[in-house]
Amino acid sequence: MTLEDLINDWNGPAPSGSRVPRLNDETLRDGLQSPSVRDPDIPAKRDLVHRLARMGVDAVDLGMPGAGPKALAAVKALMVEIRDHRLPISPNAAVRTLEADLTQVAEIQQRVGLPLEAGAFLGSSPIRMDVEGWDLGFLVTTARRAVAFCRRHQVPVMMVTEDSTRARPDVLKAIYQAALDEGAQSICLSDTCGYATPDGVRKLVRFIQEEVIQGRPVRLDWHGHNDRGLGVANAIAAFEAGVDRLHGTLLGIGERCGNVALDQLMINLHLMGYPKGDLSDLPALAERVAELCGVEIPANYPVLGRDAFRTGTGVHAAAIVKALHRGDVELADAVYSGVPAALVGRRQEIEIGPMAGHSNVVYWLELNGYDAIPERVDRILKLAKQSARILTEEEIRSAL
Repeated sequence: MTLEDLINDWNGPAPSGSRVPRLNDETLRDGLQSPSVRDPDIPAKRDLVHRLARMGVDAVDLGMPGAGPKALAAVKALMVEIRDHRLPISPNAAVRTLEADLTQVAEIQQRVGLPLEAGAFLGSSPIRMDVEGWDLGFLVTTARRAVAFCRRHQVPVMMVTEDSTRARPDVLKAIYQAALDEGAQSICLSDTCGYATPDGVRKLVRFIQEEVIQGRPVRLDWHGHNDRGLGVANAIAAFEAGVDRLHGTLLGIGERCGNVALDQLMINLHLMGYPKGDLSDLPALAERVAELCGVEIPANYPVLGRDAFRTGTGVHAAAIVKALHRGDVELADAVYSGVPAALVGRRQEIEIGPMAGHSNVVYWLELNGYDAIPERVDRILKLAKQSARILTEEEIRSAL
């Protein structure tokens, strides 16, 4: 029997067709807007861009040059790095719809000789319009001027509406239509406050496709946040509804509750039948981001956390060990795991603690070259049952 025969997949069959999701990494821009992270230096950012390119990420937001001299220098340096090393990754930068910001993008592009897409953002929801004192006429005129400026300077532009998921249909339609009329190559829907549900995402994407894009060759992007814990689910819903490119950050870092976790998104897309390449380097990439940005990966973080493929429970360990004793590593990797550890270069780990059973101890002994004689197993198991946590290797060896 194959593993497929042993799992009844209610998720459905792998999709047919040639549609492949494109991914845009926002770690170096939106991720660094988190008030709890550290802004890495330029050499570290160069390293991350190389790693992202090797992972098969399609595009990267290099930062917001209008944020200040440091951000501007980083964007320039990373553009040169992408050019000189011919990295297979498309750069973009976030900009306000102000000529000063757009001029910086045009100058960087001209100096480096490489296209730099301007992600020009503009608030669109009634609540934002009320706070700012904007009306629809102002928004449409601002969008037109920004895109027209980019067209004159041959800067590719993605028109981004902030807070799209709380905006009125007529406002979104008017802003995007104005941007497309002026030559925008792409439009981006943003769940800026993490407000949307998957159903709301699908409705919004359908509206944009039917009322704005109308079959034209325009790339549609989705930029989500995680305030309701729905970031990854919303991104998947957006892709299934027809979005071409999905944005996210590594480890989901970002403002407030963070962005769509790009690593989790890549794993889910892979398991859904949309592979983006070899994911075995994903743990190392995430650890690098955690180190550089000064954040900690929670132990229970999906796929990348310390406990993702680790168990100290007797029933779970027994099933894994039985599969291993049959010589079926693939089965052992699936019997108590919804994600194969091998997909990211990891393995199932069995620990010994207060919830452990006989199998936990036998497995540890066999793995470490000891005979699993009953007296030895009993001593270790007794020690484990008296403990309030997983035993350390030193504690286990003390009971041998």
